[in-house]
Amino acid sequence: MRDRTEGLTSPRPLGATLPALYLGDFFTQQLCESCDDVLAPIFATLDCFPAYLDPGTTAEDMLDWLAGWIGLTIDGHVPATRKRQLIVAGAALLPWRGTARGVQEAVSAVFGEETQVVESGCATWSTTADSEPGGGAVPALQVRVITDHPDGIDRRRLDAVVELAKPAHVPHRVEVVGRSG
Repeated sequence: MRDRTEGLTSPRPLGATLPALYLGDFFTQQLCESCDDVLAPIFATLDCFPAYLDPGTTAEDMLDWLAGWIGLTIDGHVPATRKRQLIVAGAALLPWRGTARGVQEAVSAVFGEETQVVESGCATWSTTADSEPGGGAVPALQVRVITDHPDGIDRRRLDAVVELAKPAHVPHRVEVVGRSG
């Protein structure tokens, strides 16, 4: 939460914008100064708004808010530097959300391991009206994480990441295998 900054002055004092008749009126100038005290943090926030939307420059306490804008829920124990990396990766994945590529890149971004995704669907086209559609009859998704340390991967967390990245109607299965060789 942003806090009031002592001594912050308004870049646009209201008293100076009044007609000449009110410039010398003490009561009117005092009223405008009290409004300036209220408006100064608002102006400062709006002037810096692009910095709030950039994961590299936003304040640490704003990272969860920024992650929420792109649909990310980040564990509270993740360091700020890692949160910033996940927000950047999550924003880059938005165009691919719900695709095999999106699932693969989301799992890779969270776990930092090689990931394979096998799906039952496909995209096809045909010039004949009676052609068979591609893909399997039943939608399915298999996600395999290949790692040197299979016991170091939290399977519940992996399942949750896949659940959020895949289309809601597609059942999935996760698998963690050790790297051979």
